[in-house]
Amino acid sequence: MSDDASGDRGAGSAGSDADFGPYEAVYAHPEGDATVGRQVKTAAEYGFEGVLVRTGGAEYDPGTLADRYGVDVVRGVEIDAEDPQGASGAVGTHRSECTVVLVRGGTDALNRFAVEQDRVDVLARPFDGEGDVNHVLVKAAVDHDVRIEFDLGAVLRDDGGTRVRRLRKLRKLRELVDYFDAPYVVSATAASHLRLRAPRDLAAVGEQIGFGADAVREGLAEWGRLAARNRERLSESFISPGVQRGRDDE
Repeated sequence: MSDDASGDRGAGSAGSDADFGPYEAVYAHPEGDATVGRQVKTAAEYGFEGVLVRTGGAEYDPGTLADRYGVDVVRGVEIDAEDPQGASGAVGTHRSECTVVLVRGGTDALNRFAVEQDRVDVLARPFDGEGDVNHVLVKAAVDHDVRIEFDLGAVLRDDGGTRVRRLRKLRKLRELVDYFDAPYVVSATAASHLRLRAPRDLAAVGEQIGFGADAVREGLAEWGRLAARNRERLSESFISPGVQRGRDDE
């Protein structure tokens, strides 16, 4: 099976109008501590229906893993750049190669860049470093259909003051996303299969930031909906939203 963006559809894939169960977005070797196969195997055991691989340099065949473990495997890339200029070039390089394109935030400049780009699917880890998210950025995310990530990793793995500060920021983001009805995704940002958490565990953490369990499930399922939408857009039959190439148009 092809590894390009249009060829990563695996077991459990469905159209954009289907109902989706929980997906997780993970790091893998060489950026993470586990292979893609190990991450996918563990995610399947935990009850996830799909796995998005954030590490662009990872070597794997989505179709083979999907068939082996019975879950959808999505080729993605998380762009980690020093500034918006570097991020812009990387987005252009990877947009046609990967089903889902994320930009790692963490500074105000990168957060702003990500939510203002139609070519970007997800603003990832917006609170890494000194970055923050305000109402202006959330409104931009709505306008450009960019999902903002609720990164539960720090809440799961940190303690003390770091955890308290992250909880405060996530609660603020939750209020803004709810007020503006902004698109969002949820993840534990696991770099190892040992750091993966089952959907029910993530729902429990979500309660601490004002999420109900249903809202967390929606954020996990959004990865799958996003992948399905992008696969459709990358297919040869796609022309524009709501319009597909008919037999007479070929």
